Amino acid sequence: MKTLLKKIIIPILQLEAKLILRKYKPRVVVVTGNVGKTSSKDAIYAVLKNFGYARKSYKSYNSEIGVPLTILGASSGWSDPVLWLRNLFHGLSVWLLPHEYPHWLALEVGADRPGDIEKISQWLFADVAVLTRLAKVPVHVEYFGSPEKVFEEKEQILKTLKDDGILVANFDDEEIMKIAGGYRGRVVTYGFSKGADICAGSFRIRTEKGRAFEKPIGVSFRLAYGDSSLPISIDGVVGIQHAYAALGAVAVGIALGFNPVKIIEALRDYEPQNGRMKLIEGIKDSIIIDDSYNASPVAVNEGLDAMASIPGNGRKIVVLGDMLELGKYSAAEHKQVGVKAASFCSMLITVGLRGRQIAEGALGGGLNEEKILQFDESREAGLYLQNIIKEGDIILVKGSQGLRMERAVEEIMAHPHKASELLVRQDKEWR
Repeated sequence: MKTLLKKIIIPILQLEAKLILRKYKPRVVVVTGNVGKTSSKDAIYAVLKNFGYARKSYKSYNSEIGVPLTILGASSGWSDPVLWLRNLFHGLSVWLLPHEYPHWLALEVGADRPGDIEKISQWLFADVAVLTRLAKVPVHVEYFGSPEKVFEEKEQILKTLKDDGILVANFDDEEIMKIAGGYRGRVVTYGFSKGADICAGSFRIRTEKGRAFEKPIGVSFRLAYGDSSLPISIDGVVGIQHAYAALGAVAVGIALGFNPVKIIEALRDYEPQNGRMKLIEGIKDSIIIDDSYNASPVAVNEGLDAMASIPGNGRKIVVLGDMLELGKYSAAEHKQVGVKAASFCSMLITVGLRGRQIAEGALGGGLNEEKILQFDESREAGLYLQNIIKEGDIILVKGSQGLRMERAVEEIMAHPHKASELLVRQDKEWR
């Protein structure tokens, strides 16, 4: 079926997508980077839909299949040929027959292998391109040979921009600003550093008084633009990455000429996806920070930073699974996150073969051996956690998709009957 998809279905999907774009002429915003693509795309969509009919990539539909599916308004057929045929007929219908089509498309574009973005840039043309963040050691780097090759692939997103296209760039990322420096069109920057066009400050994790401890409930920061300083709050998550997502969305809105106050109001509709630093009630009046969607070194470090900065005296338990697709950088990066976790956590639990290197790093970082436990599978780790969690504990859960860390979360969440609503990878094909 995979061979059939590549040889037959993908070219047809892309052809239909091109024809649909040519017919309806929607304005297109594309988002790429090594970190924060999906959250940024979701925040941008929250803004765009308040200024017209909009559509965004479903979940992380960012591949040579996912991007055209979003344009068609269809979902994956997985391994079912009947569903794929249905998708193709649907695309044909959208092209041939009158449809109410979105005025705005917010499309996430990823790169698992060399050439992925370049191929998409040959047929997709955007009004705005957003570069979120480029990690020093990016996910999928083992397929590219070096981080520099990954950066070069991400730079191909510039080829999607129309002649009057706008590049929105993360001012705090050195590699992104190198790319932005080579773009001859309009560039709008955002970040926490002085000099960004859209600048933020006073970031903090918001808490409320719980029965046993100060419970984290969200994040807030202030946005500076022109002579204005506006507050922004995001509920139900922790981590500065959500502030960056909101900042990127503000930058897109301002680049497109929207009213800044209305942009901030529109961000109230921003709903971060499951498995991305989401706060979930845990058993025994604990709090889970569910970051189980995926993992890369920079994302794990950001998760640990957020965990360390949460105020209060409750225990901080860190549950980390393997970070996959890092190639020759794997051992060093796993040890480094272990050292970082050791600097503040009360207990470290690792999952997977590479998790042993996390444990090794934590030992070297000074964490007592008795406070480090290692498991082969995520559900096994969750079952163990059930017995040791105490009131007031905060538990961070993160790992690459292949480790299925959401299974550990399911074992310790206060309301497991809500798993299908609150956790990632709950559709039938994943279950």
